[in-house]
Amino acid sequence: MNHNSDQPDTSRGIGVIELTRRYGDLVAADAVSFTVAPGAMTGFVGANGAGKTTTMRMIVGVLAVTSGSVTYNGHPITAADRRRIGYMPEERGLYPKQPVLDQLVYLARIHGVSTQVARRQAMGYLERFGLAERAKDVVEKLSLGNQQRVQVTASLLGSPAALILDEPFSGLDPVAVDAMAEVLREQSAAGVPVLFSSHQLDLVERLCDNLVILDHGRVVANGSTDQLRSGGPVRYRLSSGADLGWLRGTAGVEVVDLDGTSAVLEFNRDGVDQEVLARAMSQGPVTEFARILPSLSEIYREAASS
Repeated sequence: MNHNSDQPDTSRGIGVIELTRRYGDLVAADAVSFTVAPGAMTGFVGANGAGKTTTMRMIVGVLAVTSGSVTYNGHPITAADRRRIGYMPEERGLYPKQPVLDQLVYLARIHGVSTQVARRQAMGYLERFGLAERAKDVVEKLSLGNQQRVQVTASLLGSPAALILDEPFSGLDPVAVDAMAEVLREQSAAGVPVLFSSHQLDLVERLCDNLVILDHGRVVANGSTDQLRSGGPVRYRLSSGADLGWLRGTAGVEVVDLDGTSAVLEFNRDGVDQEVLARAMSQGPVTEFARILPSLSEIYREAASS
Protein backbone atom coordinates (compact mmCIF):
# COMPACT_ATOMS: atom_id res chain seq x y z
CA MET A 1 0.00 0.00 0.00
CA ASN A 2 1.59 3.23 -1.07
CA HIS A 3 -0.43 6.42 -1.08
CA ASN A 4 2.33 8.82 -2.03
CA SER A 5 1.28 11.86 -4.02
CA ASP A 6 3.17 12.00 -7.31
CA GLN A 7 4.64 15.41 -6.55
CA PRO A 8 3.74 17.45 -3.47
CA ASP A 9 2.53 21.02 -4.02
CA THR A 10 5.33 23.07 -2.50
CA SER A 11 4.14 26.53 -3.60
CA ARG A 12 2.66 27.29 -0.16
CA GLY A 13 3.73 26.24 3.32
CA ILE A 14 6.78 24.04 3.89
CA GLY A 15 7.87 21.80 1.03
CA VAL A 16 10.07 18.79 1.75
CA ILE A 17 11.64 17.54 -1.49
CA GLU A 18 13.64 14.29 -1.69
CA LEU A 19 15.27 15.00 1.69
CA THR A 20 17.98 12.43 2.41
CA ARG A 21 20.35 12.05 5.34
CA ARG A 22 23.07 9.40 5.45
CA TYR A 23 25.31 8.39 8.34
CA GLY A 24 27.93 6.24 6.60
CA ASP A 25 26.00 3.21 5.33
CA LEU A 26 22.89 4.07 7.34
CA VAL A 27 20.20 6.02 5.47
CA ALA A 28 18.17 7.72 8.23
CA ALA A 29 15.93 9.61 5.79
CA ASP A 30 15.58 8.33 2.23
CA ALA A 31 14.25 10.80 -0.39
CA VAL A 32 11.47 12.02 1.91
CA SER A 33 8.93 14.29 0.18
CA PHE A 34 5.74 15.90 1.51
CA THR A 35 4.13 19.29 2.12
CA VAL A 36 3.09 20.94 5.38
CA ALA A 37 0.23 23.06 4.06
CA PRO A 38 -0.92 26.36 5.58
CA GLY A 39 -4.06 26.11 7.67
CA ALA A 40 -3.73 22.36 8.09
CA MET A 41 -2.31 20.03 10.70
CA THR A 42 -0.02 17.32 9.38
CA GLY A 43 0.66 14.28 11.53
CA PHE A 44 4.05 12.60 11.25
CA VAL A 45 3.80 8.93 12.18
CA GLY A 46 6.30 6.08 12.31
CA ALA A 47 8.04 3.67 14.63
CA ASN A 48 11.09 4.69 16.64
CA GLY A 49 13.99 5.04 14.22
CA ALA A 50 11.72 5.62 11.20
CA GLY A 51 13.39 8.98 10.48
CA LYS A 52 10.85 11.49 11.80
CA THR A 53 13.20 13.40 14.11
CA THR A 54 15.98 13.39 11.49
CA THR A 55 13.59 14.88 8.92
CA MET A 56 12.32 17.56 11.31
CA ARG A 57 15.87 18.56 12.22
CA MET A 58 16.74 18.95 8.54
CA ILE A 59 13.64 21.10 7.95
CA VAL A 60 14.58 23.54 10.71
CA GLY A 61 18.27 23.51 9.81
CA VAL A 62 19.81 21.96 12.92
CA LEU A 63 20.97 18.94 10.90
CA ALA A 64 22.77 19.12 7.56
CA VAL A 65 21.06 17.65 4.50
CA THR A 66 22.87 14.95 2.52
CA SER A 67 20.69 15.68 -0.50
CA GLY A 68 17.29 17.14 -1.29
CA SER A 69 15.85 20.53 -0.35
CA VAL A 70 13.33 22.41 1.78
CA THR A 71 11.16 25.24 0.48
CA TYR A 72 9.03 27.84 2.22
CA ASN A 73 6.13 29.36 0.26
CA GLY A 74 7.71 28.19 -2.98
CA HIS A 75 11.26 29.48 -2.51
CA PRO A 76 14.32 27.76 -1.02
CA ILE A 77 14.04 28.17 2.74
CA THR A 78 16.32 30.82 4.20
CA ALA A 79 17.86 31.32 7.64
CA ALA A 80 15.36 34.15 8.17
CA ASP A 81 12.46 31.82 7.33
CA ARG A 82 13.77 29.23 9.76
CA ARG A 83 14.01 31.79 12.56
CA ARG A 84 10.26 32.27 12.21
CA ILE A 85 9.51 28.56 12.69
CA GLY A 86 8.40 27.50 16.16
CA TYR A 87 10.39 24.31 16.74
CA MET A 88 10.08 21.94 19.67
CA PRO A 89 12.81 19.29 19.71
CA GLU A 90 12.15 15.86 21.20
CA GLU A 91 15.09 16.24 23.58
CA ARG A 92 14.34 19.09 25.96
CA GLY A 93 16.39 22.25 25.56
CA LEU A 94 15.48 24.16 28.74
CA TYR A 95 17.87 25.58 31.32
CA PRO A 96 17.10 23.65 34.52
CA LYS A 97 18.25 26.39 36.96
CA GLN A 98 16.39 29.29 35.32
CA PRO A 99 12.86 30.38 36.32
CA VAL A 100 10.14 29.44 33.83
CA LEU A 101 8.98 32.94 32.82
CA ASP A 102 12.52 34.40 32.65
CA GLN A 103 13.52 31.55 30.39
CA LEU A 104 10.53 31.95 28.07
CA VAL A 105 11.16 35.68 27.74
CA TYR A 106 14.84 35.03 27.01
CA LEU A 107 14.04 32.46 24.31
CA ALA A 108 11.48 34.82 22.72
CA ARG A 109 13.99 37.70 22.72
CA ILE A 110 16.37 35.55 20.68
CA HIS A 111 13.64 35.45 18.01
CA GLY A 112 13.29 39.24 18.07
CA VAL A 113 10.22 39.50 20.30
CA SER A 114 10.16 42.46 22.70
CA THR A 115 10.30 41.76 26.43
CA GLN A 116 6.82 43.18 26.95
CA VAL A 117 5.19 41.09 24.21
CA ALA A 118 7.12 37.98 25.27
CA ARG A 119 5.95 38.30 28.90
CA ARG A 120 2.34 38.84 27.86
CA GLN A 121 2.32 35.91 25.42
CA ALA A 122 4.19 33.60 27.81
CA MET A 123 1.84 34.28 30.71
CA GLY A 124 -1.15 33.79 28.41
CA TYR A 125 0.02 30.31 27.40
CA LEU A 126 1.13 29.39 30.93
CA GLU A 127 -2.37 30.33 32.10
CA ARG A 128 -3.95 28.10 29.45
CA PHE A 129 -1.62 25.22 30.27
CA GLY A 130 -2.31 25.52 34.01
CA LEU A 131 1.19 26.73 34.87
CA ALA A 132 0.69 30.43 35.67
CA GLU A 133 1.35 29.90 39.38
CA ARG A 134 4.65 28.13 38.54
CA ALA A 135 6.02 31.00 36.42
CA LYS A 136 8.70 31.93 38.99
CA ASP A 137 9.74 28.34 39.74
CA VAL A 138 12.99 27.05 38.28
CA VAL A 139 12.46 24.51 35.53
CA GLU A 140 14.08 21.58 37.36
CA LYS A 141 11.35 21.78 40.04
CA LEU A 142 8.67 20.98 37.46
CA SER A 143 7.48 17.50 36.56
CA LEU A 144 8.49 16.22 33.12
CA GLY A 145 4.94 16.83 31.88
CA ASN A 146 5.03 20.44 33.05
CA GLN A 147 8.48 20.93 31.50
CA GLN A 148 6.88 19.69 28.28
CA ARG A 149 4.24 22.43 28.52
CA VAL A 150 6.97 25.06 28.98
CA GLN A 151 8.86 23.68 25.98
CA VAL A 152 5.76 23.90 23.77
CA THR A 153 5.05 27.42 25.06
CA ALA A 154 8.56 28.44 23.97
CA SER A 155 7.80 27.27 20.41
CA LEU A 156 4.58 29.33 20.30
CA LEU A 157 6.03 32.71 21.32
CA GLY A 158 6.47 35.45 18.75
CA SER A 159 3.62 34.39 16.43
CA PRO A 160 5.58 31.70 14.52
CA ALA A 161 5.05 31.41 10.76
CA ALA A 162 5.08 27.60 11.05
CA LEU A 163 5.22 24.99 13.84
CA ILE A 164 7.42 21.88 13.83
CA LEU A 165 6.81 19.90 17.02
CA ASP A 166 8.53 16.61 17.86
CA GLU A 167 6.29 14.56 20.19
CA PRO A 168 4.55 17.60 21.78
CA PHE A 169 1.96 15.44 23.58
CA SER A 170 4.44 13.04 25.18
CA GLY A 171 3.97 12.77 28.95
CA LEU A 172 0.95 15.09 29.14
CA ASP A 173 -2.17 14.33 31.16
CA PRO A 174 -5.58 14.43 29.38
CA VAL A 175 -6.34 18.01 30.51
CA ALA A 176 -3.01 19.26 29.18
CA VAL A 177 -3.52 17.30 25.94
CA ASP A 178 -6.86 19.04 25.39
CA ALA A 179 -5.36 22.48 26.09
CA MET A 180 -2.47 21.77 23.70
CA ALA A 181 -4.82 20.46 21.01
CA GLU A 182 -6.94 23.61 21.27
CA VAL A 183 -3.89 25.87 20.87
CA LEU A 184 -2.68 23.91 17.81
CA ARG A 185 -6.15 24.08 16.25
CA GLU A 186 -6.15 27.85 16.72
CA GLN A 187 -2.71 28.16 15.11
CA SER A 188 -3.82 26.00 12.19
CA ALA A 189 -7.08 27.94 11.76
CA ALA A 190 -5.01 31.14 11.60
CA GLY A 191 -3.16 29.74 8.56
CA VAL A 192 -0.04 28.43 10.29
CA PRO A 193 1.39 25.20 8.80
CA VAL A 194 1.64 22.70 11.68
CA LEU A 195 3.68 19.47 11.60
CA PHE A 196 3.86 17.29 14.69
CA SER A 197 5.03 13.76 15.33
CA SER A 198 3.28 11.46 17.79
CA HIS A 199 3.00 7.82 18.74
CA GLN A 200 -0.54 8.51 20.00
CA LEU A 201 -2.48 7.56 16.87
CA ASP A 202 -5.86 8.41 18.40
CA LEU A 203 -4.65 12.00 18.85
CA VAL A 204 -3.29 12.19 15.31
CA GLU A 205 -6.61 10.85 14.03
CA ARG A 206 -8.56 13.43 16.03
CA LEU A 207 -6.45 16.44 15.10
CA CYS A 208 -4.82 16.00 11.72
CA ASP A 209 -6.01 16.95 8.25
CA ASN A 210 -3.04 15.26 6.58
CA LEU A 211 -0.84 12.33 7.41
CA VAL A 212 2.72 11.30 6.52
CA ILE A 213 3.72 7.74 7.49
CA LEU A 214 7.44 6.97 7.57
CA ASP A 215 8.96 3.50 7.70
CA HIS A 216 12.72 2.83 7.66
CA GLY A 217 13.38 6.36 6.42
CA ARG A 218 10.91 6.24 3.52
CA VAL A 219 7.46 7.77 3.07
CA VAL A 220 5.05 4.82 2.74
CA ALA A 221 1.81 6.83 2.89
CA ASN A 222 1.09 10.50 2.40
CA GLY A 223 -2.17 12.36 1.92
CA SER A 224 -5.32 13.62 3.62
CA THR A 225 -6.75 11.30 6.24
CA ASP A 226 -9.87 10.92 4.05
CA GLN A 227 -7.75 9.90 1.04
CA LEU A 228 -5.81 7.34 3.05
CA ARG A 229 -8.97 5.90 4.54
CA SER A 230 -10.68 5.56 1.18
CA GLY A 231 -7.58 4.02 -0.41
CA GLY A 232 -7.86 0.73 1.48
CA PRO A 233 -10.27 -2.14 0.85
CA VAL A 234 -13.97 -1.24 0.99
CA ARG A 235 -15.56 -3.21 3.82
CA TYR A 236 -19.05 -3.32 5.28
CA ARG A 237 -20.42 -4.48 8.61
CA LEU A 238 -23.71 -6.40 8.52
CA SER A 239 -25.56 -7.14 11.76
CA SER A 240 -28.81 -9.07 11.78
CA GLY A 241 -31.25 -10.80 14.11
CA ALA A 242 -30.65 -14.05 12.22
CA ASP A 243 -27.59 -16.24 11.70
CA LEU A 244 -25.44 -15.06 8.77
CA GLY A 245 -23.63 -18.33 8.06
CA TRP A 246 -25.17 -18.38 4.57
CA LEU A 247 -22.77 -15.58 3.57
CA ARG A 248 -19.92 -18.08 3.31
CA GLY A 249 -19.74 -19.24 -0.27
CA THR A 250 -22.05 -16.48 -1.58
CA ALA A 251 -20.83 -15.40 -5.02
CA GLY A 252 -19.16 -11.97 -5.08
CA VAL A 253 -18.78 -11.84 -1.30
CA GLU A 254 -15.55 -12.17 0.67
CA VAL A 255 -16.20 -12.82 4.35
CA VAL A 256 -13.48 -11.05 6.34
CA ASP A 257 -15.01 -11.92 9.71
CA LEU A 258 -18.19 -13.74 10.75
CA ASP A 259 -19.53 -14.23 14.26
CA GLY A 260 -23.05 -15.64 14.17
CA THR A 261 -25.27 -12.63 13.54
CA SER A 262 -22.51 -10.12 12.70
CA ALA A 263 -20.17 -10.08 9.69
CA VAL A 264 -17.49 -7.93 8.06
CA LEU A 265 -17.62 -8.23 4.27
CA GLU A 266 -15.96 -7.16 1.05
CA PHE A 267 -17.97 -7.19 -2.19
CA ASN A 268 -16.26 -8.20 -5.45
CA ARG A 269 -18.87 -7.21 -8.01
CA ASP A 270 -21.37 -4.36 -8.52
CA GLY A 271 -24.81 -4.78 -7.02
CA VAL A 272 -23.98 -7.71 -4.76
CA ASP A 273 -24.21 -5.46 -1.68
CA GLN A 274 -27.90 -4.83 -2.37
CA GLU A 275 -28.53 -8.53 -3.02
CA VAL A 276 -26.93 -9.44 0.30
CA LEU A 277 -28.90 -6.75 2.13
CA ALA A 278 -32.19 -7.93 0.58
CA ARG A 279 -31.52 -11.55 1.53
CA ALA A 280 -30.53 -10.61 5.07
CA MET A 281 -33.72 -8.53 5.48
CA SER A 282 -35.82 -11.45 4.24
CA GLN A 283 -34.46 -13.58 7.08
CA GLY A 284 -34.76 -11.17 9.99
CA PRO A 285 -34.29 -7.59 11.16
CA VAL A 286 -31.08 -5.91 9.96
CA THR A 287 -29.71 -3.72 12.76
CA GLU A 288 -26.64 -2.43 10.88
CA PHE A 289 -25.39 -2.30 7.30
CA ALA A 290 -22.65 0.30 6.96
CA ARG A 291 -19.30 0.90 5.38
CA ILE A 292 -16.36 0.56 7.78
CA LEU A 293 -13.72 3.26 7.54
CA PRO A 294 -10.31 1.90 8.57
CA SER A 295 -8.83 3.40 11.71
CA LEU A 296 -5.53 5.23 11.56
CA SER A 297 -3.82 2.33 13.33
CA GLU A 298 -5.06 -0.03 10.58
CA ILE A 299 -3.83 2.35 7.84
CA TYR A 300 -0.49 2.64 9.63
CA ARG A 301 -0.05 -1.13 10.03
CA GLU A 302 -0.97 -1.79 6.41
CA ALA A 303 1.31 0.96 5.08
CA ALA A 304 4.27 -0.08 7.22
CA SER A 305 3.94 -3.77 6.28
CA SER A 306 3.68 -3.22 2.53
